[in-house]
This record gives sequence, structure tokens and C-alpha cells, in this order.
Amino acid sequence: MEKLNNKKVSPVAWVPTLYFAMGMPFVVLNMVCTLMYKGMGVSDAQIAFWTSLIMLPWTLKPLWSPFLELYKTKKFFVVLTQVLSGIMFALVAFALNLPGFFAVTIAMLAVIAMSGATHDIAADGTYMGVLSKEDQARWIGWQGAFYNIAKIAATGGLVYLAGTFIDAFGVAKAWMIIMLIIGVIMCCLGTYHFFILPTDGKQAREGMTLKQSLTELWAVFVDFFEKKHIWYYIAFIILYRFAEGFVMKIVPLFLKASRADQGLGMSEQEIGLCYGTFGAAAFVVGSILAGYYISHRGLQHTLFKLALVFNLPFVAYTLLALYQPESLWLIGGGITLEYFGYGFGFVGLTLFMMQQIAPGEHQMSHYAFASGIMNLGVMLPGMISGVVSDALGYRHFFIFVLFCTIPALLITWFVPFTYPDKKKE
Repeated sequence: MEKLNNKKVSPVAWVPTLYFAMGMPFVVLNMVCTLMYKGMGVSDAQIAFWTSLIMLPWTLKPLWSPFLELYKTKKFFVVLTQVLSGIMFALVAFALNLPGFFAVTIAMLAVIAMSGATHDIAADGTYMGVLSKEDQARWIGWQGAFYNIAKIAATGGLVYLAGTFIDAFGVAKAWMIIMLIIGVIMCCLGTYHFFILPTDGKQAREGMTLKQSLTELWAVFVDFFEKKHIWYYIAFIILYRFAEGFVMKIVPLFLKASRADQGLGMSEQEIGLCYGTFGAAAFVVGSILAGYYISHRGLQHTLFKLALVFNLPFVAYTLLALYQPESLWLIGGGITLEYFGYGFGFVGLTLFMMQQIAPGEHQMSHYAFASGIMNLGVMLPGMISGVVSDALGYRHFFIFVLFCTIPALLITWFVPFTYPDKKKE
């Protein structure tokens, strides 16, 4: 085993699977569960609030990220959390048949959120510890692509399967099968990474007392907030995805809602088909193109364009809400535009956090701090999105979202760079 881990393992063997494993729990909790609960009769406001609240660990993960640098290895935590998440998804499957299924499954999903957030810290730490800065930029497109291929696989393939199973077995049993499939996928990924995932060669420091660990944690926090431009950076990473935070919960509900309720009246199969075909292709192309675009032009010269492409596709959902087309091609076209923009723009934010905020002695912890704050910018609008949508209706809600893109574009235009791009020879 040790011999295999000491060999140079190509990033192609682990970067795609590592970030697929990172994306799966996040997307299932954030999006797939909204459709599951909608089909099982839970209200929009409850769905949006609780499925946003359980995402809190992705925001709070900076509180325990330093401890992952003090104990065991990053690989240990990657494998452990993947297997734990798989087991918990299987338990969610069986809990769906209970009378109080909503409260019980939300509690279980909260445990998965804790496990998933911890996995993200260790996975990003592995990525940054194993790869050079040049390789990080080279693989950032693939990293983003496979993170969001998990999104496509879940919201496309698994939702489509859910629709098929609903017709055959009923709602509860259909979603039970889907949750079991997700559990098996996560356990298989954990097993694969046990054998394949490299380590960065850094062992945790052994024998530290609790007092020493807390002192170290405080030092990591202080170091983070003493970074140059840090308060501007915090505002930037919160606002970059602010509009997305509103639409993330509401789009699946909007697609599923009846036309009388200003929705598009789509079935699970139709939603899965649009996400899994149009969306899948657009996202992968967008992510990979963005990675090469950044590596060719440099992040400093491309960041605003990336933010523009990321935010403008929300216009597509506004048009879908206003005109409620029946053509699956038109609806799929809107989803395609949004997914291409998401894929193209998201990698810019990821690389910015890696190269402008994370660098330093506590690189893994500081990247966790940054990504946790970023998720706060998605979680907070997500928690109130159901209430806002109910109050405004889907049509006016998406117009409201367009106004939420303005702060993101303004702050990106003026964002300073602590580490400027290297000049191309």
C-alpha cells in the first residue's frame, strides 16, 4: 500500500474522482432533495429554509479545518468522510418510510453536511499540497468540471431515474432507491481513493495538547484576517455567487410547479433530461474552456469576464418565467446557457481563492475559510429564497435576481490582486 502511494500518481487518476465525490453530497443536499421533498408534499418555504440551513457546515468548516492539519493525513479524512457519507445516505433511504420522515431525514442530511464539509477541506488540501501552482491552474478546469459533473449526474441522471421509479413504485420508494444508489456511489469512491489518492508527504504533528491545538487555531485565524485586502476579498467571495444563492433552491421548484402557479409544469424525467443532456454538455465545455482561457490570459485579466458570463445567464430564467414556453428545446436552451455560464464563471472564483487568499503557511485552512465564507453567500439568500419567491411569484422573483447580480459585477471590476499574474514570456 505504502509503495503505491509513494509512486507518482497522475492527476488524471484522482482529480476527477476526488471532485466528483466532493460535488455529490453538496448537490444532493442543495438541489436533489428539494425535488424529493416537493414530491412528498413539503411546502416550498420549508424546503428552501431547511435545505439551506443544513448547508451551514460548509460555511463553518473554517472552525475545524486547522485540526485536520494537526491530526492524521488529508487522505485519511478524504476516505473516512466519503464512506461515512455513503452510509448516511443509505440510512436516509430507509428513513423516508417513517411517519416523521422530514425531521428525521433533515437531521441525517445535516450529518452528511458535516461529513461533506470536512471532506472538502481535506480534498482541497490534497489538491493544493500535491500539485504545483502551475498544475493547479492547468487542472482547475477539470476540477470544476467534475465537481459539477456530479451536479449533472445528480440533478440529471438521478432525477430522471427518480421520475421513472415514481411511475413504477410510487414517490417514497422511488426516492429510497435513489438515496441507496448515492450511498453506494460514495462508498465505492471512498474505496477507490483508499488505494489511489496520493498524499502531499506532510504528516500531521503528533502529540499536541488541546491547549496547543487551540493556540494553533487562533494563530491560523489571526493570520487569515491579517492578509492584505482580506476584507475586500471577503465581500467579493460573498457577492460573487449571491444571485446564484437565490435561484439554486427555486429553479427546480419553478420547473416542477404547475403553469397556473407560474411554473413550467415539468416532470422529473423532463427536468432530468434537460439537466443531464443540455446542462451536462454545456457545463463541462464551459469549465474546461475557462481553465484553458485563464491559463492562457491569466486570472487578473479574465476575472471580470468570468463574472459576467457567470451572472448574465440568469436572464434566461427570467425569460422562461415571463413567457412559460412549452417547447423542451427552448427550456433546455435556457438551462444550457445557465450551465455554460456557471461552468465558465465558477472556476475563476475557485482559482482566485486558491491563488490570492490561500497562499501562506496555513494554505489548506485559509482556503477552507474562504470557501466557507463563499458558501455563506449562497446559504443566506437560499434560506429566504422560498419566502421571497412566494411573496413575488416566480416571474418577479427572477427579475429581482437580476438586480442581485449588479453588486457582484461591480465588486469584481475593482477587486485588487495581492499576487499579480506572471508575465508571459
